[in-house]
Amino acid sequence: RFVASRERFHAYLRASGQHRDDGEAEEEEEEAGSEQSEPPAKRGRLSEHGLGAESQEGVGEGEKVPAERKRARGQNKSRPCMKPNHYEKSRLCPSVTQGCADKCYFGPRCRFLHDISEYMATKPPDLGHSCVLFETFGKCLYGITCRFAKAHLGDGYQNIINTDLTKQWEGKSLVRNNLSKDLQHQLRKKKFSFKKADEYLRSLGDAPECLVLPDEGGDPKQAALQSPVPIEGEGECPIKTAGLVTDEDIVKLRPCEKKKLEIQGKLYLAPLTTCGNLPFRRICKRFGADITCGEMAVCTNLLQGQSSEWALLKRHHTEDVFGVQLEGAFPDTMTKCAELLNQTIDVDFVDINVGCPIDLVYKKGGGCALMTRTNKFEQIVRGMNLVLDVPLTVKIRTGVQEKINVAHKIIPKLREWGASMVTLHGRSREQRYTRVADWDYIAECAKIASPMPLFGNGDILSFEDANQAMQMGVSGIMIARQVAALLPLCFWALLMQEGALIKPWLFTEIKEQRHWDISSSERFDILKDFTNYGLEHWGSDTQGVEKTRKFLLEWLSFLCRYIPVGLLEHLPQKINERPPYYIGRDYLETLMASQNVDDWIKI
Repeated sequence: RFVASRERFHAYLRASGQHRDDGEAEEEEEEAGSEQSEPPAKRGRLSEHGLGAESQEGVGEGEKVPAERKRARGQNKSRPCMKPNHYEKSRLCPSVTQGCADKCYFGPRCRFLHDISEYMATKPPDLGHSCVLFETFGKCLYGITCRFAKAHLGDGYQNIINTDLTKQWEGKSLVRNNLSKDLQHQLRKKKFSFKKADEYLRSLGDAPECLVLPDEGGDPKQAALQSPVPIEGEGECPIKTAGLVTDEDIVKLRPCEKKKLEIQGKLYLAPLTTCGNLPFRRICKRFGADITCGEMAVCTNLLQGQSSEWALLKRHHTEDVFGVQLEGAFPDTMTKCAELLNQTIDVDFVDINVGCPIDLVYKKGGGCALMTRTNKFEQIVRGMNLVLDVPLTVKIRTGVQEKINVAHKIIPKLREWGASMVTLHGRSREQRYTRVADWDYIAECAKIASPMPLFGNGDILSFEDANQAMQMGVSGIMIARQVAALLPLCFWALLMQEGALIKPWLFTEIKEQRHWDISSSERFDILKDFTNYGLEHWGSDTQGVEKTRKFLLEWLSFLCRYIPVGLLEHLPQKINERPPYYIGRDYLETLMASQNVDDWIKI
């Protein structure tokens, strides 16, 4: 009874929307909405399949078909730029916001406004009557620039402070792993010391005899450390000593002495580029995620001190077990980046991304390309494991080409090189996220990897799918477009990626072994919490609001794929199933099922 046609679906949203907006006339806008929402490239593709014949009526026999009618591939770079720029022209100086206008950081060269009256004349209207920063912490750092400033502005635009609340948060660090100005200056001037990484890299290039690679079963790091003094007649070792040699100079941490990643009984939220931001991770923590991981960070950008890349490493104080994922193609940058993070930030593990299939990464030798560059791959894993005091994990795919699997050859080497855990995605690079994941091959690789833990990945969207996958013999299950991962026997562990975007409450479902028929109002409350977390993280000024909206819309593009449990004919929902248009049990549930961006904006 819930199934509907496309026309009935949009007609229901139009009618309900008009009723909710007290009869505002939106018919013309909605009728043109479906046509306006189609980008030019997509209209061209529809015409090719005969769906846009009416648009070809005016084309004569001798006329050429417009270029936009060709099938477009890749990113639509001709789309209009929607980035707001009105606030760039009349921004208030930070010194005025922070109450020290007499001490402007930029001096006479300052291009920002210092006149509050002039700024207020051009400031966009407030978006609400309550500021989440003021209500939570007792003070809003954005002051007059806050888009909810009426909640905490007094006479003369003075920022009101709730002293009782501020005392509660005084001295507490809410977000860790920030990039300090001093560290950024050292990185930009190349004054940061990479002592361990430089020694390792010299051993690779100038004196390979000092890094003896033993036969199978040996430990190359211990062999190198056992011979710190060069043998006569075999060249000079790059590691020179001055004075007495102590244990600290030559004795390194053994693998058994390294900090362990305790995953017993834990739920693990896997790294997810763009959408796996700090506010989203806080949502997943609330639903039961125990271990979280930051978004993929490019090692070269981190070494250059880019603030935008270092922002991906930030850790909220509620994330008790936290890791970061690095992407790179060469041992020098990856090893140095590992040593940099080991000295400067607080993490519990570091993951290497060898599963990224996108061309931008692959063509530079990173991501999946490392599976075909075994020598560089080995040098990266050995080097990072040498300089890190925390466990090193690796995520790979079955291979690069669709029918040529190579993971079973690489996994034993990873165990020898020092990796603590491997995650295997049951698809090749060419497959990307199409077709069904090869769980039979994952089970075969799990036997080869033993005793090293191996997590499988692919096509799991419910606790029933997870239970079935666990019977394949893997140590755990990493869920990418779905959600989670479990460990057999006495404990569970879950790695959630895109599936967590579809239903972040899957952590609760797996822990409680049930299907949750969550209501539309409960789902809407989740979006409210994400919005508040976003304003805390990115700011409550105009720029912060726009960034929060951007990531909220990105998340809504996944949430619309969720089908309420109460509407399903059979359980559970499968990840590759695409339902017909349906009308939900109320207006909000139907609105959340829409794939039209205009409806996401309404939400």
